[in-house]
Amino acid sequence: MTFGEQPAYLRVAGDLRKKIVDGLLPPHTRLPSQARIREEYGVSDTVALEARKVLMAEGLVEGRSGSGTYVRERPVPRRIARSGFRPADTATPFRQEQADTTVRGTWESGSEQTEASGPIAERLGIKPGERVMRTKYVYREAGEAMMLSTSWEPLAVTGRTPVMLPEEGPLGGMGVVERMAAIDVVVDNVTEEVGARPGLAEELLALGGVPGHVVLVVQRTFYASGRPVETADVVIPADRYRVAYHLPVK
Repeated sequence: MTFGEQPAYLRVAGDLRKKIVDGLLPPHTRLPSQARIREEYGVSDTVALEARKVLMAEGLVEGRSGSGTYVRERPVPRRIARSGFRPADTATPFRQEQADTTVRGTWESGSEQTEASGPIAERLGIKPGERVMRTKYVYREAGEAMMLSTSWEPLAVTGRTPVMLPEEGPLGGMGVVERMAAIDVVVDNVTEEVGARPGLAEELLALGGVPGHVVLVVQRTFYASGRPVETADVVIPADRYRVAYHLPVK
């Protein structure tokens, strides 16, 4: 193979991908068999198999038990809006994660006290092992799971206060800014880092994905006078959603 030349399996995968994107292999069409790929492209069984694996990892095709490999329906990506503007009248956990006020959604959650792991402790500016309240959310739009979120709040801040449990008490179900304000903690800054990785098995099960699918992860932290008071990982299926930001300009 000369410099810049693609490996054979990528060349085959690229040609099949183009046929899928161009509609020559429409959704629900059976992908050419391994033997057919071998003959058509003049490659070995190993190359044909690796090419199929590439398309499967990209989420373009899926295997059906006892039937073969088929082109998947390609969802039209929808937009998840995130914003520096958080109006008080929409400051629910769903609005905190989906800033588009035209979208109506629901959420399920569960909280438990636990010890901060090393990475979470670093994000919260506390020592590993210190107690935190961990809350897991599943966000739904029209009944379909669209986002997952896990948040951590240091009990040194919220412990023994009316807002210790994010979904219970007088401010249960409100956003972080409003809950913290109730205990005289003024949130004045938030940071978000966006990355991508293969989804974990339990994440993809909850989101309706298949093994190998990529998820976007928004790592968000709220601060009050420089002190982290909440950090969260928001997990979004990358094949179904795009993350759009609306940020104020000063």
